[in-house]
Amino acid sequence: MPASEVRSVTVVGAGLAGLQTVVALRQRGYAGRLTMLGAEPHRPYDRPPLSKAVLLGDAEDSGLDVDWPALDVDLRLGEPATSLDEVRSAGAVVLATGAIARTLPGAPEAGALTLHTVEDCRALRGQLVRGARVVVVGAGWIGAEVATAARRRGADVTVVEAGATPVPAALPAEVGRRMVGWYAEGGARLLLGSAVVAVEPGAVHLTDGTELRADVVVVGIGARPDTGWLAGSDVALDAEGRVEADSSLRTSVAGVVAAGACASWPSARYGRRLSMEHWDHALHSPLVAAATTLGEPATYDPVPYVWSEQWGRVFQQAGQETDAAGLVWREAADRTWAVFWVDGQRLVAVAAVDRHRDVSQARRLMERETPVDVAALADPTVPVRMAGLAG
Repeated sequence: MPASEVRSVTVVGAGLAGLQTVVALRQRGYAGRLTMLGAEPHRPYDRPPLSKAVLLGDAEDSGLDVDWPALDVDLRLGEPATSLDEVRSAGAVVLATGAIARTLPGAPEAGALTLHTVEDCRALRGQLVRGARVVVVGAGWIGAEVATAARRRGADVTVVEAGATPVPAALPAEVGRRMVGWYAEGGARLLLGSAVVAVEPGAVHLTDGTELRADVVVVGIGARPDTGWLAGSDVALDAEGRVEADSSLRTSVAGVVAAGACASWPSARYGRRLSMEHWDHALHSPLVAAATTLGEPATYDPVPYVWSEQWGRVFQQAGQETDAAGLVWREAADRTWAVFWVDGQRLVAVAAVDRHRDVSQARRLMERETPVDVAALADPTVPVRMAGLAG
């Protein structure tokens, strides 16, 4: 329906996705009542700096610069939604509740920490002191960044990863293997193929009987969608508990759309349902959610993108690898490298270390679905954009 016919919108979630939805609604001309509910007592803030500048003490917080009077939004902080019926009674609804950090059984009771909110960050930062024995469970994005910060603050760091290589959930072993040496270079101990069986105050126990003494334990094993409050509603959830949205981010309930990490969507580009917990998704999916809320045609089918700063390097990944794709490596004379996933002449994904231009150019080729020359992709002297073949 036109913006003038939407009388009230409630955005559930006051993170980046929620804020971007509010901004997009106003930019599209919506002038009606707008309410945003946030479970946390803080105004919207950026999460990536929590594992970087804020954790290191280089910044106190990561609050977003917002002209609140211009947005004219009823911002209700510390008021998590408890049922869909409660918020639906007000009109259209945008679900943007994000995700919650996963942990291990018994870990919180033993004093183990996670890193997802600003409170998590402040609690952890106060314990990352010189000489502290820090055990990080998980060598994914968050685990690596926490370990990096802990070493920079002078802590003694051990990282425990159940997989055979770092970031096993997102990267194939051939790529993750290249990250193994980063930990030793950074002064940290990396234990691969080591699962945690128990966490108790002052110690972490592994499946092989190893006991790691610890002053600080951080669990960095990913996140789960914050959708438990939708139990009993008619909103369909996928197998992982995310809101099952369509290509316009509509849910199974009329007048309710979803954005950010709480939702999954069908990708025509990759031929399967996707989900993301990263900043880029929280930034861009609300643009489609806002358009759909106002009855405007919109489709969400991005080339996914994620980055991580760890051990003095910037790792970037764009696209979505497929089983049929082969790996094409681009080796440089320095420590930088890039790898491309190519299916025939179709570029489907790229990952790179300290090669921002390669990633940005590869992302544009993927967005345009431009066929590529594999030999040119492998040649570090050829700009990636030149690997595209004319149609």
